[in-house]
Amino acid sequence: MNVNKLQTFITLSECLNFTEAAEQLYCSQPSVSMQIQSIEEELGVPLFDRIGKKLYLTKQGEHFKPYAEQIINLLHSAKDHIRQLEDLSYGTLSFGASNFVGVYLLPRLLREYSTKFPNIKINMNITSSNHLIHMLDSNKVEFLILSDRVNLDESRYQRTTFYEDELVLIVNPSHPLAQKDECTLDDIVNETFILKPEKSATRSYLDEQFRMNGFVPSNYMEISNLEGIKQGVIYELGVSIVSRFAIQQEINSGLLVKVPIKEIQFIRGISYVHHRNKHLSPAAKQFLPLLSQKVQPV
Repeated sequence: MNVNKLQTFITLSECLNFTEAAEQLYCSQPSVSMQIQSIEEELGVPLFDRIGKKLYLTKQGEHFKPYAEQIINLLHSAKDHIRQLEDLSYGTLSFGASNFVGVYLLPRLLREYSTKFPNIKINMNITSSNHLIHMLDSNKVEFLILSDRVNLDESRYQRTTFYEDELVLIVNPSHPLAQKDECTLDDIVNETFILKPEKSATRSYLDEQFRMNGFVPSNYMEISNLEGIKQGVIYELGVSIVSRFAIQQEINSGLLVKVPIKEIQFIRGISYVHHRNKHLSPAAKQFLPLLSQKVQPV
């Protein structure tokens, strides 16, 4: 089974149309059909179902796809890494990041990196933790940067924590608590908390901390995006607990006020993660040490 056949399978699995796949691959439709038939014969299973005029991946095709992606992406990475050994003016730094990390923590560092290595293409994918892990497994990215509260199989992944992120209570400037130097959990028990959905790592961490302190908020509002949460507090929909790093502009401009909660701190680690047996590219090896050197508390 050669690489071209695998690429044909991946392309067809994405568009599910022989004509479109042929156009993307710059070949004929019969050529696409022959390559798919050849793979199916070699594997001994059908990879696609043809129902009427529509094409669908079979169960076997769905299971085969991540392996095909991994092989193709690994080959591309190997070629990229070999060229970077000779010349770091070429190549790609490809990684995944959680929303907080990608939007607030890294841009300043990426600017410094791109100034030093202007010809290295930066490809940062910002998405959910579950999707990030899938991308890492299929070699679509070299490493991830995310909260250490995300559950990982430590036997498969190496996790290095480089930053401690404090989460703080934020309120609208007109809120009564905005005039206080600090508050207690009793002061906020009846507030509406604007938080991320339950499946997010941040929400799971906060819920755990709430339980440990015997705290049960009366009302919740769920917003999946950190910017949306901040806007919700600005427009007096409720209060929230978010990263101190992510609210500096709003604090400085007077749009939000942070209020310490007496005798409680919410601290999470930010880590970079990669497969334990991963051969990191020269571009990545230049970038990862900067995380602990340059990312500093605000």
